[in-house]
Amino acid sequence: MTLQQLNYVITISETGSMNKASELLYVAQPSLTSAVRELEKELGITIFNRSGRGVTLTADGAEFITYARQVYQQYEVLREHYIDGNIRRKFGVSSQHYSFVTEAFVELVRDFNTADYDFAIRETKTSEVISDVVTMKSEIGVLYLSGFNRQVITKLLQVNGLKFTHLTDCQVYAYMWNEHPLAQRESVTVEELEEYPCLTFEQGDKSSFYYAEEIFSTEGFSRVIHACDRSTMLNLMKGLNGYTFCSGIICGPLNGPDYTAVPITGGTDEMEIGYITRKDAVLSELGRLYIEKLNDIISKSTV
Repeated sequence: MTLQQLNYVITISETGSMNKASELLYVAQPSLTSAVRELEKELGITIFNRSGRGVTLTADGAEFITYARQVYQQYEVLREHYIDGNIRRKFGVSSQHYSFVTEAFVELVRDFNTADYDFAIRETKTSEVISDVVTMKSEIGVLYLSGFNRQVITKLLQVNGLKFTHLTDCQVYAYMWNEHPLAQRESVTVEELEEYPCLTFEQGDKSSFYYAEEIFSTEGFSRVIHACDRSTMLNLMKGLNGYTFCSGIICGPLNGPDYTAVPITGGTDEMEIGYITRKDAVLSELGRLYIEKLNDIISKSTV
């Protein structure tokens, strides 16, 4: 087993296609196929199911890719520190739907002075944020803990070999359109919000209360609308006078001037926002720079 073979199978798993992987790796497809088959023979497992539609990971393959990403990422970290020359740098972050996470990513890309990079940002479901870091699809994940979900999420992180690092503590705010009837209030209560649609991010099949991005369980709300992305949610705020719960860390350049955050009073829980990484992984240079960007933006953007 070689690092080259690991890179091959990781790229194939990410593209879902031998042809696409061959193009990205600048390797002839027969050579790529041969290298994968040799690796499968050595390991005694089948990594990929092959069909006319492409390739997918087998159960054994999915487990192997998790370890392969871990080994290959650490190899890349070593190259960053000890080998001169231009390297195609890779970095990925997965997050719940926070504009400050995106803004930090934008600043990282702007400041990065090399043309050879492969960056990815994924605003996604809570369970996928955790899964992406476990499988090393992303180096860093950003999510929140509260009194409601802390025990369950912390246990889940521990079971998966992840650690949570504190970024900031936040009061809970109602986020809404500037023309919302409650937008000019100094503060609101949950009871005052209940006559308006509560907007929540869809969590898919794993829609446990504890995965919710909103600090309050919406089960007790009479009007609830689920959305999958931030753009749709902003449109629903305008069209229906909807609102959602947020951290109060507002990034004007990305969210625009048409929305506001109003503090919620009445014994509400606080949010602790932080980032998750693998316990056995060392942050890359890009990872460290990204965390610096996050801390800087949070310090400047909190309401």
